[in-house]
Amino acid sequence: MAENFNHKAEIRKSYFLNKYVIITPVRALRPKEMKEKIIVEPKSKCPFCPKNIAKQNVLDKIGDNKNWQVLSLKNIFPAVTLDNSSAYGWQEVIIDTPRHNLELSDLDDTQIEKILTMYARRTAIISQNKKVDYILCFKNQGQKAGASLIHSHSQIFASKILPPDIVEELELARKYQARKKTCPYCDILKEEGKSPRKIFVDKNIFAFAPYASEYHYEAWIFTKRHLDNITKLNQDELKSLAHVLKRILLKLQTLNLSYNYFMHQVISNQHQHFYMKIQPRDSVWAGIELGSGLVINSIPPELAAAYYKNNF
Repeated sequence: MAENFNHKAEIRKSYFLNKYVIITPVRALRPKEMKEKIIVEPKSKCPFCPKNIAKQNVLDKIGDNKNWQVLSLKNIFPAVTLDNSSAYGWQEVIIDTPRHNLELSDLDDTQIEKILTMYARRTAIISQNKKVDYILCFKNQGQKAGASLIHSHSQIFASKILPPDIVEELELARKYQARKKTCPYCDILKEEGKSPRKIFVDKNIFAFAPYASEYHYEAWIFTKRHLDNITKLNQDELKSLAHVLKRILLKLQTLNLSYNYFMHQVISNQHQHFYMKIQPRDSVWAGIELGSGLVINSIPPELAAAYYKNNF
């Protein structure tokens, strides 16, 4: 691994998007005098443990009433609501497991598959609201990633507005497709299939570290089939997605890294290619990133992919 730190810095462009990353392996050797200390102060009453959940807040469940395995709850502190025209939308919480002290990486493939199935079920239901156009399934794991509670959970956010970054991505993808007559993400999979950034591939799923990774150990997971969103995945694809997600998260757990993962759906656009992005929160965006918009990453994606491959 040390030989990678002798490589010169390289500016990389993020495929067809207008984003640039400076890959600087040598910066990983910078001296650091400050270390963040995370203090966890558990509350006596966890709101996500089965005995503390109010029945009126339950939206959906996998499993029976007494022995549920995955639960969907109303978010009682939402940023957007259905009764507010100024901030119209919907939020809910997915309880990943009834067991309190487990991280997602501790769960087996079958349980992770059930969580993904819940995302698909809830996405399909929320999509029926004609005022909603954007649905985001996401997870914050660890304090650096924005998690505020220990009990493993994820969330779903839905809005009538499309975030500007998504609008730009869709427009650039449309222009690419008009020019090349192919899906840009399908082309990315073909390109990365021959690269050292490939992490895992089977008949259903392809995982890789993106060429211009913005985060240390960033990983993307795509379906090999061109599918619009998670509701279109079949059972074999969900199994494969759970399998690769579990093993990537185990490697992040070994590094003790917080992370975010997410997947989108834009209801008004039927030409998307389903993907999940996993973005660890080891690095901190500071003056250069915030001031210029250029991201500096000291872990080359080729090195990240090699690290992940050891778990497959």
